[in-house]
Order: sequence, then C-alpha cells, then structure tokens
Amino acid sequence: MSLRLRLVRLLTPPLLLMLIPLLLPIPGYLFSRTAQAQTSQNRQAEADKLFKEGNQQFKRSQYPDAIQSWQQALIIYQKLKDRNGEANSLNNLGKAYLRLEQYTKVIDFSQQSLAIFRELHERQGEANALNNIGIAYDSLGEYAKAIEFYQQSLTIKRELHDRNGEANVLNNIGIAYDSLGEYAKAIEFYQQSLIIKQDLHERKGEGDSLMSLGYAYLKLGQYAKAKDFFQQSLVIFQNINDFQGKAYSMGNLGNVYQLLGQDAKAEEFYQKSLVIFQDINDYNGAINSLMGLGNAKYLLKQYTKAIEFYQQSLSVIRGIHDRHSEAKVLNSLGNIYLKTKQYDKAIDLYQQSLAIHRDISTRNGEADSLKNLGRAYLYLGQIKAIEFFQQSLSIYQNLGDRRGESSTLESIGLFLEQQSQPELAIVFYKQSVRVIEAIRKDSDTLLREEQASYTKNVAADTYRNLASLLLEKNRVMEALQVLDLLKVQELQDYLRNVQGNERSVKGIELFPQEQKILQDYTAIQTPAIRLNAELADLRKLQTRTPTQQQRIQEIEKIQVQTSQKMSEFLKSPAVEALSQQIQKTAPQQNLTLPAYQNLQTRLQRLGKRIALFYTLVLDDRLELVLLPPGKPPIHRSVAMKRTELEKMIQTFRQDLQDPNSEVKQSSQKLYEQLIKPIETDLQQADVQTIIYAPDGQMRYIPLAALYDGKQWLTERYQINYLTALALTKLELESTNAPRVLAGAFTQGSYSVQVAGQTYDFQGLRFAKTEVEGLGAAIPNTTKLFDKAFSRDAILSQIKNYSILHMATHAVFVKGAPENSFILMGDGNRINLKEIEEWKLPNVTLVVLSACQTALGGDLGNGLEILGFGYQLQRTGVRASIASLWEVNDGGTQTLMNILYTRLKSGTITKVEAIREAQIALITGKNQSSDSKDRSSVILTPGNSGQAAPISRNLSHPYYWAPFILIGNGL
Repeated sequence: MSLRLRLVRLLTPPLLLMLIPLLLPIPGYLFSRTAQAQTSQNRQAEADKLFKEGNQQFKRSQYPDAIQSWQQALIIYQKLKDRNGEANSLNNLGKAYLRLEQYTKVIDFSQQSLAIFRELHERQGEANALNNIGIAYDSLGEYAKAIEFYQQSLTIKRELHDRNGEANVLNNIGIAYDSLGEYAKAIEFYQQSLIIKQDLHERKGEGDSLMSLGYAYLKLGQYAKAKDFFQQSLVIFQNINDFQGKAYSMGNLGNVYQLLGQDAKAEEFYQKSLVIFQDINDYNGAINSLMGLGNAKYLLKQYTKAIEFYQQSLSVIRGIHDRHSEAKVLNSLGNIYLKTKQYDKAIDLYQQSLAIHRDISTRNGEADSLKNLGRAYLYLGQIKAIEFFQQSLSIYQNLGDRRGESSTLESIGLFLEQQSQPELAIVFYKQSVRVIEAIRKDSDTLLREEQASYTKNVAADTYRNLASLLLEKNRVMEALQVLDLLKVQELQDYLRNVQGNERSVKGIELFPQEQKILQDYTAIQTPAIRLNAELADLRKLQTRTPTQQQRIQEIEKIQVQTSQKMSEFLKSPAVEALSQQIQKTAPQQNLTLPAYQNLQTRLQRLGKRIALFYTLVLDDRLELVLLPPGKPPIHRSVAMKRTELEKMIQTFRQDLQDPNSEVKQSSQKLYEQLIKPIETDLQQADVQTIIYAPDGQMRYIPLAALYDGKQWLTERYQINYLTALALTKLELESTNAPRVLAGAFTQGSYSVQVAGQTYDFQGLRFAKTEVEGLGAAIPNTTKLFDKAFSRDAILSQIKNYSILHMATHAVFVKGAPENSFILMGDGNRINLKEIEEWKLPNVTLVVLSACQTALGGDLGNGLEILGFGYQLQRTGVRASIASLWEVNDGGTQTLMNILYTRLKSGTITKVEAIREAQIALITGKNQSSDSKDRSSVILTPGNSGQAAPISRNLSHPYYWAPFILIGNGL
C-alpha cells in the first residue's frame, strides 16, 4: 500500500497583469505648486524626488527600497494635503507589496488609494486599484472575491474605452476562473483578451494572452494545443526581443515536455529559460525554472539533484523575500525526505512550510502542510497523525476544496487501517471515493491539472486501497463496484478529461451504519470548520489588538479540543458497536445492494451466458472477482508477489511475439494463476462469454492465449475486453449487413518522431490484398488507398458506414496519450487525444489491423490500451479491435478475411466473429464458404514485410492472439 506524496506545483501560472505602469510618470501637478509657500515648495520637491526614486528602485526590482521611498513620499503628500500624490503613493505601495507577495498589505494600500481616487472622481486610478485588489484576492486563493473586483474594474475600463486595460482585466478574470478549475470560462476570457491585443497590434499583450491560453489547455490535459500556444507566444517574444516573455514561454514548453514524458527536452527548456532569467535579473522567473528542474529530477527519482535545484531556488527566494515560494520549496524538500524515509527532516521542513503559510494566510498551503505532516507521522506509526489530518480536512472543507478533502479522507482511512480499524477505514475510503466521483460529474471542475500532474495515479491508489480492504472483508459486490470505478479513475489520470455519468457518480453506496458514523463525525467537526474562516481573517491582520490576539488563541484552543473529540469519537464504544454491526452484516448486505440488482438485470437482458471478470494486482497478491449470470459475485485470492507476476507477463509476451517459441509453457503458468482459481466457477455457471477488465500490466497479455494444457482459452470462451462497466452500454446490437469504409497504407515510407523516438514506417505489403479481400467479402465496402486514405476522407464519409477498417500502422506508446497515434496513408497522424473530437455515432466497429504497443524495455500499466478503447467509445463507436504487438501483415490479412466473412451476414456478434477467426487459424481450417487449409498459405512475416517469404503455420498465437475486442462486441 503506497502512501501519497503531494508535490509542489511546477506549472508557471499566467501572468496577472497590473494596470499601473512599471515606471509611473510623475504627473505635472507634482511640479506646479507655485502658489504655495517656499517651504511647501521644498517639501513638494522632496516628495516628488522620493516618488521618482521609488519608481526607479521598483524598476530595478529593489522592492523594499521602493517601499521606503514611497512611504516617505506618502507622509509628505499627506502633510501637504496633496490627495493625488497620496493616492498614487498608496497605489504604488500596493504594487510593491504585490511583488513581495504580501497580499493583505496590497489590499490595505489599494483600498486606501481606491477611496481617494473615488473621492477625486479619477476613474482610471479607481479601475487600476480595483484590479490590483482583485490580484491580491486571487493570490490569496479567494477567487470569487477576485472576480468581483475584476468585474468592477472591467466595467470602468469599458466606460473609458481603455481597450488595452480592458484586455488586461479580461486576462486576469480568465486566470481566476482558471484557478477555480472552470477552464472553459477561463479560455473564453483569454480569447477575448487575445482578440483585443491583436486588434491593437499590442504584440507583448498578444504573447501574454497566448501563454495564458496555453496554460489553460495544459491543465485540461490537451498538451498538443498547449504546446502550440506556447510556441506561438515564444515566436512573438523572440520577434519583439522580449527576453522575459521568451523565458516564460520556454519554461512552459518545459512543462509540456515534462508532462509528455520527454524529460531530456523538458530539462533543456528549463535550463534555457533559467539562463535568460539570470541574465535579466528576473528572480521570480529564475525561481520557476529552478523549481521546474527540481521537480523534473524528483520525477526521475534523482533526489540528490532535485535537492540541489530546490536549494538553489530557496537561496534566490529568500534573497527577494518571496515567502509563498519559500513555503512551496520547503514542502517539496519535505516530500523528498519523506520519500527517502528521513522522516525527522521531512517533519522539520513541513513545520517550516506550515508556519509561513499561516503567517501569509495561504490557507490551501496550510492545509497541504498539515496533511503532509500527518503523512510523515503516519509513516512513523504515531497516533498524532490523525490530529493533523483532521485539521487539514476542516480547512479543505471550509474552502470547498474537494480535491484536498478527498485526499485527506483517504489519509484518515490509511491511519485507521494502520490502527486495525478496517470497517472504519472503509467508511473514510468510501467517502473519499464519493467526493472524487462528485468532482468528475461536474465537467467544469475536473481534478485540477496542477495538482494532478505530479500525483499521477495517486487518486487511483484510494480505489485500490478500498477494493483491497473490501475483498479482505468478503464484501465482494462493493469491491466490484470500486474496481470498475478504478478503471474510470485510471482513464482520468491518463486522459485528464473523463467525465462521469449517472452510473459512475453514484460511486459506492454507504450502509446506514456508515452514514451514521460520518454524520456524527461531521457534527463534531462542524464548529472547527466554521471557525476556520474567522481564524484566517484574524491571521491576515498585520497588526492585532489584544482582543484579536486573544481570539486567535481561543480559536486555536477550540480547534485542538475539537480534534481531540474527533479522535475520541473514532475510538468510542458507539463507533465500535457500529463497526461490529458492519462486520457481521456487510457481506450479506452486498447481495441486497441496488447496484448488484441493477447489474444482474443488465446482464440478464443480454440473454446470453455472460460473466464479468475483474482483476486487481496488489504487491503481495492477485485478486480475482467473477460475477456469473444469476449468481453472487465470487472472489478468489492468489498469493503472488507483484514482481513475480510481472516477470511471468514479461516472459509470456516475449514468447507470444516470437512465432518460433514454445509459448504453451509460459502461457500455462499464467493460466494456473489467472483462470484455474475460477475454472470450476465458470463451468458451473455454464459461461459462454467473458467480459474481461484487466488490471495494470495484465492489459499487455491476451486472455484468449492462455493455455490450460489441452486448449487455448479462446477455444472455450468468447472474450470481450471492457474499459469500464460504468462507461459502457452493455446491450445487444441489432443485426444488419455491414457497410465498410476501409483505408490502407500500402506503399511508400514515412518517418515519425514522437517523444524523442523516431519511427520509420513502410507501406504494408499485404494491406491492399487485405482490403481487396474485405471488399470481396462485403460488397458494401468503399476502399481508400495511400494518399486517398486521409483524416478528411474518413471523417467526410464515415456517417454512411457501420465499420471503419484501417490497415495501417498505429502505435500505443506508454505515457502521455499525445504519444500514441494512428498513421494515415497520406503520412499525417492522429494521436490518441485527437480521437475524442471525432463523431462516429453510426459506427459499430473500428478495426486497426496493424497496430502495436511500443513498450520499450519496461512494461507500463497498459493505460494506452485502455485509453484507445475509451476514446473510440466516447465518439459513439460500440467496439474496437486492436493488436497488442506488431503482427506479420500476411497473417493479419488471413485473420481479417475470415473475420469479415463471418460478419458479412450480420447474424453473429463481433465477439463471436473474432473468436471464430482465431479458431480458424489455430485449427488451420477456415469454415467459411471459401474454406481452405490456411496452414499452407504463403506469407511474408517480419517487420512490415521486410523479411523473405516463407511458409508458416498460423496456429501459433503470435498470429491470432494479439487482436483484442474492446467495448461492446455483444
């Protein structure tokens, strides 16, 4: 069971645009006081000089010196009753504290300047002050409040026809919505800002808006779009010699490459941006680059190097008194020491981070530090961990931060499991899952990318922990629900934009006893939640009265007392009694769950002997869950270390991809672990079709190719792979004669570079024969070859067809979905992310007959395969067929000819057709109307038809096993 680490945010946010010039010109009125006495004139000149010195110091990033100059000028202006000078000095002080990230001071000074600007009816100054107040609230995480002030500023800017100012405020509103996770709204405001900047030919502003758009798409997980916007902004900044903009664009490109798994390229861009930031003395930019480099090394597990970069950034941060960044870096350093089991060091760093977050009133940061402290004490096995988790939970709930709430609920579950309170741990795990599913249901508040990017698969751990514990307690139906939702969460981790539906949002049900525990726990916690906001407001005050200081101490005492009460409640006799009731009744209650009844009804409607089969790979065992038709779910646990299983999978895959191998031995070993434990159950239930949802690396092996000592599994069962039951409509398809749109890449060559790797593709020698054979088998076939086989040709014609067949190369690359692609006949490629934009509502089957899984030396977790099936499914396609390794294209031609001959009549299902095609190759007998012995077919095995022709028996699973059917092939 892995404990979660929270990593510091790497992504460089869009620049919040202040509406006061970097160097304010000194207004003429400051020099035209001839009517005043000589003393006043001298004082006026002194104030003006100080004001000007402050501008120059600000321009040189000497913010504390600028503050001193402006404060002295302010005192003089106030004595002279010079309201304009006073307002401008206050405004500039707010600007300086904004750079120092002392946001409560920003609000204080900007509010004072705002009052004077309104008194003088100086609308431009009023708008600028409102904008800067908005920036301060935005930086404090109070985004709704920020938007309120931005909107007031925007109204004035539009009244004044200040289009440049309007564009800046629109950009800032976009940033606030961005922070709220409402990315569609953010993009809308960024686009409005961009249009104005382009109309004004304001190239720097155009570059800023493009960078903001890139940032939003980055957080949506649309990395290709993000990269394009960052590259556009980089070109603009290069053309206008804006070194700062150039460096930020490079840093953000580093972010993109980091997320795409191109670590070397990411590091290159971070280093380039760092050099520029250092040359122009942009300390904030240098900090971002150093933190990016630190995060990159962390993700590569190069912890010593990561510490070096973090320490370098910390030195710069402390030099400019950037306390917010200091807290983030301390937190990142703490994560490294936690990861390397140096718990005392981690705790010390988290404590320092917590103190700063409380001092500068960044409540999200405070909650994060509290949670991390709890994790450190959890690793140490200390009871005090729960107190930190509970404090963190109260803040997250007060802020409405559901992501943080879910994470902390999971942490409490881990603690309770460690304390041997499994039923209670399940309650908190369940609630964590329910919060995640509620987030997914709201398409505008998907998990925030800056949090999710560096905690990949962390939310999935919650589902794994819960499923594991439920299976241990024989609560199998609940576990089956969780295993299905785990698939949805893994898709979210991979694709970043997986939305829920009515089935998934129900998550996992709570029993009455579990509801009672949560209700009573929340009732104790509620006073602390309410007091959190008051405490935060009091801590924001720069100076406090004795009464206010006393109130802070009172609230802190109440919070400690509340945390103690919550801990006592979890150990109370009442909770123990409820837990015992759950332990006794839950296994039986599983069979009365609405989810169980609903699932059995769905399976019975299919009218076939169908069983659901889920697997869960854990560190110390393999869990098997089978739901036969009309019977309770069955659970079998196989004692086996993950490392041992992965080694068996590696060996089996190697044998599968070698047509000369003795594959049956490694196949039978996996059969013994995966199918043998449920063999009798399958036979007793008279199962005909297995709907299979594999876990982790098991996605890389075809279930059909497991061998029982006498037969391959495909000779006994039809096998249909599943993305997630919650996302799949399992229903029978009406049988109609198929209409096929078939494309093939048959000649020529293309070179494709993806993720730092070059792929060289040759035309598939047998692809034309394959498609011609398909056309002969199914008369309603349109054939597209080579350059005619393009994206536009497919999308313009597909509405008239029920099957899309693509005889071309496709590569599933582990890592980011942008790296997986289908090669079109004209040399263009379509990546996995782009497929979601297709609309194929009339298509029942998509076939990729020459794809492969490009795994390199190490297996991943198979999400690229799961993702491919889901992306097609969301376009409206019922099912897809793809291959798990690159297959001899002559063998593919033979299998596809048989497959389409079977599908021709429209009387059998896709899962039946692919099984019959596989059996035909195994037995060497094609039982279609043009039956012939396939064992004598002359083929051209090898990579893309490069090897010399040889005679080959097609019964080896190398030829027939890689093809899997994903989705609903029933």
